Amino acid sequence: MSAGGSSHGHRSGRFLGSLKDALVAASREDTARQEAAVAERVAAASASEGAIAVPGPEGAPHLPAPRAEVQSPSAAEAAREARGPRVTVATRHLEADAPTTRVVRVAAAASSASAPEAPGTRTTLIRGKQQVVRGAFAQDPVVGWLVVVGGPGIGQYRPIFEGNNSIGRGGNNRIPVDFGDDAISTDEQAYIRYDSSERSFLFVPNLAKTNVVALNEKRPTSAVELAQMDVITMGRTQLVFVPFCGPDFDWAALQEQT
Repeated sequence: MSAGGSSHGHRSGRFLGSLKDALVAASREDTARQEAAVAERVAAASASEGAIAVPGPEGAPHLPAPRAEVQSPSAAEAAREARGPRVTVATRHLEADAPTTRVVRVAAAASSASAPEAPGTRTTLIRGKQQVVRGAFAQDPVVGWLVVVGGPGIGQYRPIFEGNNSIGRGGNNRIPVDFGDDAISTDEQAYIRYDSSERSFLFVPNLAKTNVVALNEKRPTSAVELAQMDVITMGRTQLVFVPFCGPDFDWAALQEQT
């Protein structure tokens, strides 16, 4: 090879070597700048309160987890907090920007627990045997019942009183059977009479009425003594007789004890 060619090759080799060295140096400078920037971010995050280091991928620097922003309560929330306790209800799943607490109103009874009790509403504690006072009847005492077991008003009942009781569809009867059966006479289709001196019940049909009544499927033409669970049929209605007073009890016996 000539001297000119050797000189040219020597200059070319020196140029390529210088270029390679420049590239390597530039790469080192970039790496140093990146490492310095990462170190600066790590130092700033560590200095902040509550920073938690989160490991990154293998070989990558550890970065702190971002802190959740703490928001100041609004004026409405502050007012609710001042009025009463707030109960936090945990939820299983939260959507983005979904509230994590719910305000629950305290029951009115709980809020007024400390309020003074109104006079006369407090239960009186009774000790020992108390004397039961029996005075005069405020209304006619009940001596039995008629229970509707068939027809309109089934399941309903009507009280029977001491003395003479007229039975009819109208409200002016002492025993009004006003459940919608228009086959029952409006006034006094029959009578039930309780005699406290005899402690007995009598069923008396009103023979002046054209509507016929039956007692245990028989049509009486005069007064018939009533017994427990007797069935009276009037129109399309059946009534069962249930006595309260009788040979074993009468209201007069209680009044004699006072």
